[in-house]
Amino acid sequence: MPLFPGSIGLLRDDHVRIVDAASTSKNDVRVQEGCPLHPFLIAELLLLLTVANGTPVIAKKLLGRRISQPLDCGVDFIDGRPLFGPSKTIRGVVLSIVMTAAGAVVLGLGWNIGAAVGSAAVAGDLFSSFVKRRLKLAPSSRATGLDQIPEALLPLLAVSSALALTAADIAITVATFFVGEVLFSRLLYRLRLRDRPY
Repeated sequence: MPLFPGSIGLLRDDHVRIVDAASTSKNDVRVQEGCPLHPFLIAELLLLLTVANGTPVIAKKLLGRRISQPLDCGVDFIDGRPLFGPSKTIRGVVLSIVMTAAGAVVLGLGWNIGAAVGSAAVAGDLFSSFVKRRLKLAPSSRATGLDQIPEALLPLLAVSSALALTAADIAITVATFFVGEVLFSRLLYRLRLRDRPY
């Protein structure tokens, strides 16, 4: 039974997909009527954020310095310091977006949602790196909060309309990612996938 005029409601776990009858080829928008929190959607978004932010780390471990051209091409900002630094590479940006798009397809969210999450996560990471360089912090140095929040918040804002995310969805996803990223970084360090435990 349609939940809204011109729409078809399809049940999936605790999601309700709202598919516009005039554009069923577009991305599904997952909502649950009357609920400010969507735990399954939050879990899916956390997986995509993990892929977006973890892919460059794994690529560096597997590929080393191969095809690791710095994104800023060694250009300095007006303060004489690097724009982003050598740890932000073209390889990392491309692989992050591609793998996140692929992950979204597997989850049934659509490649364009994944590409948006991946692109925005990269933008958040680059923003953090840019600010850290201005603060004279070395590449890969620790800046709690600045290292986690932008790369989680920007992707959620980028897809908030398409996925009908609530403020609670966004807040809980960012908070969970923040805690998980701190703990996961230590695990990656122990597995020798990261150079530092943060």
